[in-house]
Amino acid sequence: MCVSLSLSLSLSLSLLQMLLTLLDSPLNKAGKLQVYIHTEKKILIEVSPHIRIPRTFKRFSGLMVQLLHKLKIRAVNGSDTLLRVIKNPIEAHLPTGARRFGTSKTGKLVKVHEWVPSLPRGPLVFCLGAMAHGKAEVDWVEDYISVSSYPLSGSVAAGKICTAFEDHWDIL
Repeated sequence: MCVSLSLSLSLSLSLLQMLLTLLDSPLNKAGKLQVYIHTEKKILIEVSPHIRIPRTFKRFSGLMVQLLHKLKIRAVNGSDTLLRVIKNPIEAHLPTGARRFGTSKTGKLVKVHEWVPSLPRGPLVFCLGAMAHGKAEVDWVEDYISVSSYPLSGSVAAGKICTAFEDHWDIL
């Protein structure tokens, strides 16, 4: 599963919370998740599944500023690239033939634990908005779903989707 996070701001607490939710998930630790960040200013960032995101907003902000200046962040011990700015469009980096879903309060309401098993086998992409309100409007999304009848933060929506896939794929 591939997750693209669309941001309304260059840097936000919502982004930090969502990255922590996604990267700390068993789904990511099992190697089933790839995260991209696409900013409102059209900057595309590839996130390594092995990165440990700083837990405070101040340190996270510093890391993102460093990324935007150097265009990549490498691991202190080793040559692994943890964050890097990559060339647009995002569609060039998404799996070929993947179903592409967006999340929005106005999307088709689904019980995510029942919906996930009904999906066809193959790669899936989710566009999750890391902003205070509204939906991430991107032209490459095929369908929008809603995982609750209530407005949720991006982090909570991401957590519900990850948990549904973890349960479906028996990832503990």
